[in-house]
Amino acid sequence: MENKGQNPESEGSVSNEAVRRDAKSLFKSGRTFLSELLDIRSDTDRDSTIEAVKKDISFKGHNAWILIFSIFVASIGLNVSSTAVVIGAMLISPLMGPIVGIGLSLAINDIETLKRSLINLAVMIVLSVLTATLYFAVSPISELTPELEARTYPTILDVLVAIFGGLALIVAKTKKGTIASVIFGVAIATALMPPLCTVGYGLAMGEWQYYAGAFYLFSINAVFIALSTFIVAKFLGFPMVKYANSRRRRFVTQMASLIALVVMIPSLYLFYKLYKEQVFTSATKDYVTNVIRYEGAEVVKFSQDYKSKRIDVYLIGALVPKDKINEWYSQLTEDNLLSDAQLKIHQGSDQSSQMAEQLSSAVRSGILEDLYVNNQQALSDKNQQIQLLEEELTRIKASALPFNSLSQEVHINYDDIDRFGFSNTINTNFEKSDTIPTFMVAWKSSLSESSKRKEEAKLKAWLKLKYKLDTLAIARY
Repeated sequence: MENKGQNPESEGSVSNEAVRRDAKSLFKSGRTFLSELLDIRSDTDRDSTIEAVKKDISFKGHNAWILIFSIFVASIGLNVSSTAVVIGAMLISPLMGPIVGIGLSLAINDIETLKRSLINLAVMIVLSVLTATLYFAVSPISELTPELEARTYPTILDVLVAIFGGLALIVAKTKKGTIASVIFGVAIATALMPPLCTVGYGLAMGEWQYYAGAFYLFSINAVFIALSTFIVAKFLGFPMVKYANSRRRRFVTQMASLIALVVMIPSLYLFYKLYKEQVFTSATKDYVTNVIRYEGAEVVKFSQDYKSKRIDVYLIGALVPKDKINEWYSQLTEDNLLSDAQLKIHQGSDQSSQMAEQLSSAVRSGILEDLYVNNQQALSDKNQQIQLLEEELTRIKASALPFNSLSQEVHINYDDIDRFGFSNTINTNFEKSDTIPTFMVAWKSSLSESSKRKEEAKLKAWLKLKYKLDTLAIARY
């Protein structure tokens, strides 16, 4: 009988074609969704953005006073190492205007706006540094706090904050309608305000390295913020400024392009350099933590220098044998990120004087601080044990008093006592408890009050001496 069914191969090809159509449709839908989700071109108001950026460039009147006050607040926060106070200053800081103006003017070939932005940026820097210098010159706190020290040299994280803060701000400014772009300005202030305050600290304290390092950090952050603005403006197709004179138009275009290249190329190189330095630092930390291990020895400090590719590790405790150190060297050369680094191990095999010179004062003070804290804790524990033992000893002494013989002595020596008793009284101030031997006395009614107090004092002194008691109490029936 003839088979009239479809060919299985034909059925398979139809099924595969349907799967391909579904996959293609799904891919197209996903691409459309992502395009709608991430597209910002259609919702960009270019003319209003340019007008808003130009409006924020000027530093006069209210903006100047707001900047002065915010710099004072940030300087106070850095001076007392309070992150919360520094963040509060960032909320009111108008630092971003001229820098965003530089980036936008380069993108649209607006030389007049570029000049105005550069002039106002200079005003902003001078005003900020003078304010911070004045504060730190009169501040009673002059030591370098961790918050200040963190702004004396740029890291890859500082650059990333500047880049993404600048991108967030300019994207917020380009949106149609209103966005509280001052909130995004906080990210820019994070990259700009603390370094400028640290520049003022360096000038006030006469510390050149702090001044230079902080101003270097501010400079590269400002460059990357302007660069972020430039890139977004170019991406969104902001209209170029048109000049009636064709020669002037070409000249302006060439100058703007040249300035953009001069800013962009060193910035990219600096970003790469900071990235490589951060990678070297992280790899060094991982290597020391995971590889430099030996029972009985402990790493008290390690340091790395990216320029010289040198790693110094300081050990205390048991001496590490040469074979083990050679093994560490071998593992270092096998590490792709540290293969060209030089490792130097410092340990107790050095002469004590040499070791003392190699260990920095910070390390020595840290060790002494740990010893002091540990000793203080041990001393406190011992004092508590001594106090408990003394209380127990007092309780034992009091409970072992020969009451019968004592009462007979009291009756012979004190004719004016009618009754005499003894008990241990437990007292507490709700923090600790104490057992106090208590002697009860009933005096004859004919004895005056002043005589009673005098006799009680004599009795108390005699009982302390007789039974070697530190504390006791005399009570009346």
